[in-house]
Amino acid sequence: MSNFYYLTLLAVLCTAFYVVGMWQHSLGAIPSSSSNAAGLLTSTPCSSLQTTQLDFFPHHFSPDPPPEVARVPHLPPCDPSLSEYTPCEDVRRSLKFDREMLVYRERHCPERKELLKCRVPAPYGYKVPFRWPESKEFAWFSNVPHKELTVEKKDQNWVQVEGERLRFPGGGTMFPRGADAYIDDIDNLINLRDGSIRTAIDTGCGVASWGAYLLSRNILAVSFAPRDTHEAQVQFALERGVPALIGVLASIRLPYPSRAFDMAHCSRCLVPWGQHDGLYLIEVDRILRPGGYWILSGPPINWENHWKGWNRTADDLKAEQSLIETVAESMCWKKIVQRNDLAIWQKPTNHIHCKANRKVFKQPRFCQTRDPDMAWYTKMETCLTPLPEVSNIKEIAGGELAKWPERLNSIPPRISSGSLVGITEKMFVENTELWKKRIAYYKKIDGQLAEKGRYRNLLDMNAYFGGFSAALVDDPVWTMNIVPVKAEINTLGIVYERGLIGTYQNWCEAMSTYPRTYDFIHADSIFSLYKDRCEMEDILVEMDRILRPEGSVIIRDDVDVLVKLKDITGVMQWDGRIMDHENGPHEREKILFAVKQYWTAPKQNQQGIKAASYI
Repeated sequence: MSNFYYLTLLAVLCTAFYVVGMWQHSLGAIPSSSSNAAGLLTSTPCSSLQTTQLDFFPHHFSPDPPPEVARVPHLPPCDPSLSEYTPCEDVRRSLKFDREMLVYRERHCPERKELLKCRVPAPYGYKVPFRWPESKEFAWFSNVPHKELTVEKKDQNWVQVEGERLRFPGGGTMFPRGADAYIDDIDNLINLRDGSIRTAIDTGCGVASWGAYLLSRNILAVSFAPRDTHEAQVQFALERGVPALIGVLASIRLPYPSRAFDMAHCSRCLVPWGQHDGLYLIEVDRILRPGGYWILSGPPINWENHWKGWNRTADDLKAEQSLIETVAESMCWKKIVQRNDLAIWQKPTNHIHCKANRKVFKQPRFCQTRDPDMAWYTKMETCLTPLPEVSNIKEIAGGELAKWPERLNSIPPRISSGSLVGITEKMFVENTELWKKRIAYYKKIDGQLAEKGRYRNLLDMNAYFGGFSAALVDDPVWTMNIVPVKAEINTLGIVYERGLIGTYQNWCEAMSTYPRTYDFIHADSIFSLYKDRCEMEDILVEMDRILRPEGSVIIRDDVDVLVKLKDITGVMQWDGRIMDHENGPHEREKILFAVKQYWTAPKQNQQGIKAASYI
């Protein structure tokens, strides 16, 4: 009963306090009349009602970094005196180096701080070269303004001046009847027409007439000679549309993989083959394929009939030939013929017998550990490069190659044998088809690439399997396929096993070629590969140096890279545009198509003073 009273009392107290509270809140809040209420409602808009805003923003800030401004370099034209500048074969720099074994004529590139930040000009009056095959016989004198060889080699029909043109009759020191007749003489001794010989190398090439006339027989020759042995001989070759590089047999390996060439040639090339323990013949052996041929004409071959004309004693020439024969025999080469002014040796197809006869020939020994394909500033050694192992005497070391043209798309032995880790036959086939698709796309965008005869000399800066070159095989062009020394896998041997040509290159350095070598340059992911290794603008300046006026460039890379490149090419007098990937706009990789504008050095008056600005 007492609980009931407590509850009743609690309810009464709660009610009383509630009523008092309501009364206190109502004081002054309720207007005294209806008019006042209306005035209050109309004079107080909803927007005046205060609401609390929660602040989630920080109130302590570090200062913003200054906005990044893209640096566009200033790349003016170089002085006209540099129109034939070859940075890594600069004559003035070479004089600092040892003349022993012609070391001073090897590559000696400028330090980074010495790199020119300017664009090498074409000589005044430069003209677009003749189209192939007319260029095999003619070039514009204004493009290579040198007459030295027309005087020095007048009786040998190397080159003649005919008004504004240079004419190349096809002669040579050892083939006064012409290169075609000379090649026919070789063809009578070894078969040059059945497709078994596809790649060749010409040492001390003159104006490369031997290589030029081999092309009609589907044989692709790389010609090389030092800078300025005879003024501009390699430059003449390139102007004719014939593959050539500046190079010399001195102390470092030639920039080619082992087993690259089917045939090597020397026509009075003045290389001391028998000296230095046969070092230079040993290097030729490294780059020759199993079963490949070495052809020698000129001193000392046929010395019995020529020694008086060569201004050397018969005994001297006889001793030289004897030394060459001894070195060749020690490398297990077989002399297959000597007829008139030609001598031909053949490399063995494997080294089974050669290893056995090391008991007779103590030298040269077989090299032990060095990678036979390593050939970038790699010192030559007087040891024999061992051929891949075989199971029997009839087997061809490294695998037999198909004849040309089947060789182009056959699986290269370096892939089928599994000697290149990570490279499969499927990858090769897919890559071949991919480049057929890409070339078709390129030709839709670049009408000049589609126009047969517009381009002749092509450069692929990152060739991989040589798919770009292979897809253009039916066009009247040749491609120098570059495998960068920074590439993850050395695939240049595959390029040669396809019957294509190429060389190694570090794109942080200049290429061993003259300015205005190439009509067209292709660069696939080069700038991403060399990111943080060297400056983007330095690679572009080198591309500009070796590209002809009105030549074209195609660069494939990440879109961010291409945007930066486009800014730089704008100050280089290149006209360019960025296009979508062949698979469509959703790919990050894009393609920059560019054309180098025509401009030359200014005309100079008789005192050598510039008479006009760059045009």
